[in-house]
Amino acid sequence: MSISFPRRFALVTALALGIAALAGCTSERETGAVPPSSTPAPSSAAPTDGFVAPSGTPEVVASGFTTPWSVTFVMDTALVSQRDTGEILEIVGAQTRVVGEVPDLAARGEGGLLGIAHADGFLYAYVTTPEGNRVLRFLLEGEPGSFSLGPSQTVIDGIPSANIHNGGRIAFGPDGMLYVTAGDAADPDAAQDPRSLGGKILRVSPDGGIPDDNPFPGSPIWSLGHRNPQGIGWDAGGTMFASEFGQNTWDELNIIEPGANYGWPEVEGVGQREGFVDPVQQWAPADASPSGLAVIDGSVVIANLRGQRLRVVPTADPSSAREYYVGEYGRLRDAVVAPDGDLWFVTSDTDRAGGSDDEILRVPLTEG
Repeated sequence: MSISFPRRFALVTALALGIAALAGCTSERETGAVPPSSTPAPSSAAPTDGFVAPSGTPEVVASGFTTPWSVTFVMDTALVSQRDTGEILEIVGAQTRVVGEVPDLAARGEGGLLGIAHADGFLYAYVTTPEGNRVLRFLLEGEPGSFSLGPSQTVIDGIPSANIHNGGRIAFGPDGMLYVTAGDAADPDAAQDPRSLGGKILRVSPDGGIPDDNPFPGSPIWSLGHRNPQGIGWDAGGTMFASEFGQNTWDELNIIEPGANYGWPEVEGVGQREGFVDPVQQWAPADASPSGLAVIDGSVVIANLRGQRLRVVPTADPSSAREYYVGEYGRLRDAVVAPDGDLWFVTSDTDRAGGSDDEILRVPLTEG
């Protein structure tokens, strides 16, 4: 059972808030205004318990990618999405092979084939089509080294799309439900609009049904007031974290609660405004532009695009974040833990002028 929005969308008028439109909107590729002098600096505080750290010089897993966006593991085999080509690639040794291509792709700007996830024999993919963003699932056929995609099924559609702010990260939570990040698709007002799936984090069952315990009956909306969230993950206790692109002033790391409102476009960063939830940490966009993340042993490891660094944020004390490989590997799109416990991270330079090759690297993790 899939859901098509707004056909399956029930009344959620309790969400409606009056907001003023904001002028201007920057993408993950553009430079923003100079951040204020109150930008928090990386802390020199001692790491908290559970702090993990990349250890040593990263090694290349595979190279030759074009706009790689997301990595998921099927047992020990890594599958990779390529945003602009619509291809799912399988890493075999140090080489790659095409598993399949998603149908009806409309790759433009930041849209295309974005996040992927795997569960119960299906490969899930967040895809930009001419009609908007949607999540598809494919029966994953064959064995490692010869995987292929079966026919597609729509899990959820009706997610707005644009050249910028498509969100696109998908992941299964510890509850077995599928979580989907949706950007505001260059329409800031959508983030506060209960009639739109834009600017939200969504939660559906693996076949697209709306769980009975979602915060707004009949709606896939799990949280609202987001600008362009591109990373989600959970710690061992079930706490959900999400990274989010701000506009010109603050990028964010949030703890996500069901039904909570994270403020965009009324608030960017910590606003201390009644009715809105503040981030647990914020950074100037020049140092961040946070995309994919992994939650590991009490730490959130975030891949940053414009900031060109891995950032490790201890969940017990987000102010003591540390940074690694600043400027060494270019823009970073995703971070994921491999089955053997190593951290894999994905570069994202082929969508920039002069970028000719992207790669996936791996590095061991140690207690900080």
